[in-house]
Amino acid sequence: MGVVVLVTGVARHLGARFAAELRRRPGVDRVVGVDVQPPRLPVEEPYGPVAPYSFHQLDLRRPAVSRVIAEHRVDTVVHLSVSATGLGSTNRSAVKESNVIGTMQLLGACQKAPGVRRLVVKSTTGVYGSAPRDPAVFSERIQPKDPPGGGFAKDAAEVEGYVRGFARRRPDVAVTVLRFANIVGPGADTPLSEYFALPVLPTVLGYDPRLQFVHEDDAVAVLCRAADEPVPGTVNTGTLNVAGEGVLLLSQCARRLGRPTLPLLLPAVSWMAALARQTRLVDVSPEQLRLLTHGRVVDTTRLRETFGYRPAFTTPEAFADFADALGPGLLPPERLAAVTDRLTALLGPEGAATTTGAATAGNVPPNPPNRPHRPHRPRS
Repeated sequence: MGVVVLVTGVARHLGARFAAELRRRPGVDRVVGVDVQPPRLPVEEPYGPVAPYSFHQLDLRRPAVSRVIAEHRVDTVVHLSVSATGLGSTNRSAVKESNVIGTMQLLGACQKAPGVRRLVVKSTTGVYGSAPRDPAVFSERIQPKDPPGGGFAKDAAEVEGYVRGFARRRPDVAVTVLRFANIVGPGADTPLSEYFALPVLPTVLGYDPRLQFVHEDDAVAVLCRAADEPVPGTVNTGTLNVAGEGVLLLSQCARRLGRPTLPLLLPAVSWMAALARQTRLVDVSPEQLRLLTHGRVVDTTRLRETFGYRPAFTTPEAFADFADALGPGLLPPERLAAVTDRLTALLGPEGAATTTGAATAGNVPPNPPNRPHRPHRPRS
């Protein structure tokens, strides 16, 4: 007999994609979706033989999830509903209750269900915080010097604490916690993607943080691997950082999007972020503002060597796919490249070297990605 997988958070883009992918996987007998609201788009009907799918509209803060687990004889639970934003409510206290109380109820239901054998929980690298005294790279074993004091990151840290307690009470259950970097892609629906969609990007004067991203395709692939039996020679339990290789500076992100930046003093950016939240223009939380000030980079060695998965998209490639889907900004990169080439042609070889050096110092590639590199040949 195959496994029966319960997936929470299927009303969101990532949850719906993951549930659809699970139905194609061999060895899956049924996929059960749970969320507080019906999905905006139904879980797609893939071609070929697929596992049946059923959806239950319920609030995880209520004990009804125990009935669903017992009714379908669930043996694998994938918890994706821990999120920075709520469905149908922007009230911070309601979001926190959904994240923390909902997780507690789910873990209680799993503890009482003897058939549950595997638990996968989606977390975030935000549990490390973002502070000026942070290490250059966070590994899974490093404790943050300045842990998050509120918001989604604190919710995720509390959720991880409850998951560790569950693992001690049910040592027979394989538990995996996946700390995802910022997820991007054509269908990304995160607060950070809303920030990058602004026509002008407010930034903190004097700071250019390092950022990491993971493509939504890689996120789905990692979740599928974690929900299945481990591949021989690998281990798919424990806590894992999930991010694409490499980093991008915020200034590089802005240029690749074609968005001009507006550097402001930190108090001014904080005031603008609070105003944007009140007017519901974009949800720039204090923790996200700290990320856009100090940045954060995590080590993914364990993901590659222990878990056995190397992301198909690097951080720059994942962001490039997101930028293509978002569309050109006020300053399209190809226009900037055309201006640079024109200046190079006007200034001649000596001026070309100066222009190229300035562009590299500003993190703008002297040649656009789709244009072949033409090496400079000195005159005889």
